[in-house]
Amino acid sequence: MVWVVSAQQSPAKSGVKGKTITTAATSFCMDALAEARAVIDAGPVCDSCLGRVFADRSFGLSNADRGSGLRTAVAIADDEPYETVTPDECWVCDGECGRFEEWADRAVAAVQTVDFDTYQVGTRTPPLIEENDRLLREDAGLDPDAGELFKSNFNREVGKRIGRQTDTEVDFERPDIQFTLDLATDRVDTQLNSAFVYGRYRKLERDIPQTEWPCRECHGSGRRRGEPCDHCDGEGYLYPESVEQLTAPVVAEAMDGTDATFHGAGREDVDAKMLGTGRPFVIEVEEPHRRRVDTDELEAEINAFADGKVEVEGLRLAGYEMVERVKELDASKTYRAAVEFDADVSEADLDAAVSEIDGATIKQETPQRVDHRRASKTRTREVLSASAEREDARHATVDIHGEGGLYIKELISSDEGRTEPSIAGILGVDATVNALDVLAVKGTEEPFEREEFFIDSDEDDT
Repeated sequence: MVWVVSAQQSPAKSGVKGKTITTAATSFCMDALAEARAVIDAGPVCDSCLGRVFADRSFGLSNADRGSGLRTAVAIADDEPYETVTPDECWVCDGECGRFEEWADRAVAAVQTVDFDTYQVGTRTPPLIEENDRLLREDAGLDPDAGELFKSNFNREVGKRIGRQTDTEVDFERPDIQFTLDLATDRVDTQLNSAFVYGRYRKLERDIPQTEWPCRECHGSGRRRGEPCDHCDGEGYLYPESVEQLTAPVVAEAMDGTDATFHGAGREDVDAKMLGTGRPFVIEVEEPHRRRVDTDELEAEINAFADGKVEVEGLRLAGYEMVERVKELDASKTYRAAVEFDADVSEADLDAAVSEIDGATIKQETPQRVDHRRASKTRTREVLSASAEREDARHATVDIHGEGGLYIKELISSDEGRTEPSIAGILGVDATVNALDVLAVKGTEEPFEREEFFIDSDEDDT
């Protein structure tokens, strides 16, 4: 290693400044050589471990390069024979710095059947090497935080080799694969992080929940006190199918994952259809061995599997941030309700009632139909727009565009006065929603589909 400090003086300047710079550079070099000499004299240390102590000096060099350069400089300065120290002879790393290639080869071999673009490497360092790493600086009289720790150097050196072999990139935030090198047990552990597919679904039949609905009496087992559960007829579930069950298994199989979880942007009632532009969702696939899937083909496979009960569209590969976005982004919903009144209602009265709730702030207590599973509280929501078409004296179709969390059935029926104002309350007659359809789920301030949340697929572009 050559430490160079150059200074150029103007002829008009005196030589004092140049001499000061030269003296400082000489002192800097001497300090580095003295520190390197102290490390070398403390015991046989390989180039990588020697160079690590000076990792914060110069750039574009590996620690092994630094160590070799310093060892050469000390030998020249002391006019002593140059003696190399192999990693196997190193008292600090006990040979591990000579196994970078071996560990990288083993890591790559462990994921031969896995499709990935990004990775991260971590190392479990044996206690003895951690102690040696501390003593390396202490015995040489150096700052305990000087340079770089063994673990950091090991992660980087093995990581660089994995990247070259697989043509992939390191990602310190959310890699596709996390490699953990356990030096004490001589084992490579791999963790495959989840893959995510975004889309919108339409639910074309009623009485299908969004996700699996285990029986609350038998907790999904199908049995109570040794007998088939009479609440669910021994099925373990209150409904035989769900949107999740009609979509997620197909995605898990396509990505060769171990399991899949469905995340929806809210959920419609079990007896409601989801039509129109569909509801945003993300399917999270655990431990996927294949990440780059053709989303057009996947869409067709899901729709064939769902057999007209559910259909999906707009599938795209997404990052993990899309799960939070789907769950947390403020959204408004548009509904269409088929309403029946228990007394005749004139067109004028209906129009007046709908006009009163159009743009109104609605105060709602937790509906009676869900208060057994949701906390009892009072909430306020806005009706963004409302309209109605009277079919006859007892029937009407009502369209509501409202804030997320607005209970539409109760907005119409009043839920025995627990929702104010309501169409039934304004009209002074009982009103029942015979059928409810969700027509749109739309982000309030911005759309769900923003490009930075998606991952471009090579297969999609072919």
